[in-house]
Amino acid sequence: MIKTLYIIQLIISLTMIFSILLQNKGTGLSATFGGDFSGFHTKRGIEKFLTIATTILGGMFILNAIIIFILRAQ
Repeated sequence: MIKTLYIIQLIISLTMIFSILLQNKGTGLSATFGGDFSGFHTKRGIEKFLTIATTILGGMFILNAIIIFILRAQ
């Protein structure tokens, strides 16, 4: 059971890393020095999907970590 949770944790973390790396629009060192448009815009399409997916994956990651902690403490 615990090995299955470890594998699930690994899959969640890799998927979350991938979704975070796809969200690199408008970020980076060039934005620090004024190379970025700082206007307001709403997220649409794939950008909105990636934001929601990253939030859900983060919640799943934390929940799975808590479950692993509880099972290991027994």
